[in-house]
Amino acid sequence: MSTPKIVLFYVFAPLPDPEAIRVWQRDIGEALGLRGRLIISAHGINGTLGGELRALKKWARSFRSYAPFAKADIKWSEGSGLDAEGRSLDFPKLSVKVRDEIVSFGAPGELRVDEDGVVGGGTRLSPGALHELVEQREDVVFFDGRNALEAEIGRFKDAIVPDTETTRDFVRLLDSGAYDHLKDKPVVTYCTGGIRCEVLSSLMVSRGFGEVYQLDGGIVRYGEEFGDRGLWEGSLYVFDRRGSIDFSDDAAVIGTCVGCGAATNRTANCPDPSCRAQFVVCASCGAVPCEEHAAANAG
Repeated sequence: MSTPKIVLFYVFAPLPDPEAIRVWQRDIGEALGLRGRLIISAHGINGTLGGELRALKKWARSFRSYAPFAKADIKWSEGSGLDAEGRSLDFPKLSVKVRDEIVSFGAPGELRVDEDGVVGGGTRLSPGALHELVEQREDVVFFDGRNALEAEIGRFKDAIVPDTETTRDFVRLLDSGAYDHLKDKPVVTYCTGGIRCEVLSSLMVSRGFGEVYQLDGGIVRYGEEFGDRGLWEGSLYVFDRRGSIDFSDDAAVIGTCVGCGAATNRTANCPDPSCRAQFVVCASCGAVPCEEHAAANAG
């Protein structure tokens, strides 16, 4: 019986020929019938793939056969299904691209990478070590490294959620001094699988934040260990057709529908095809337009 799976992964390592990596990953992905998105740069690779379990296991063996990727932390989760040809229903196609950054902070010149990963990033904390830090220190600050929409349906308790629409907004906010009051506090950055915090924590360290941590493996690894019994609240936003995932049947629903105010963990795109806005909106309200397009339609 076919088993649909999704893998989430990234590696920071110097890659002398990103284009060669792109061709390799495109060819093996197509041969195995995989779908998803991969971004490659001179600093490493970032991706998520969906497909049949056996196909993804073959991909993982090949991926780790390349020395810089040998120790890659590949996170596995359940896919929502496969089509008649065994291709993932969670992604429309396979996209493999080379870009300046594998996560778009808009600061490729600031990032330094060696064979061990990002240079000058925050101290890594396992989920268990995170709990120990919180127990030992009363002034720990959780700093959400995702876009603000993602945090609307799930976040760590009492976390600071910057007002960001894209990852590029973080550099502007940090440089504005908006969070300078945190420079003498223990700050724990967190994100979905860990990649955004690799970069974010290094940006914070270089701007004078004195005690910066990053949750190793991100929310995904934390949820695997503690589920909804720890410091996490709500659902985890994911960038595929599943929309979000829960770590248990006891997950809190903390999102609020912009249409009716009901509790929901559902997100949807603005129905106007020219708009890229996304909202937290319940199934009853469906897709709601952003204020700009709602006003235009009313007029």
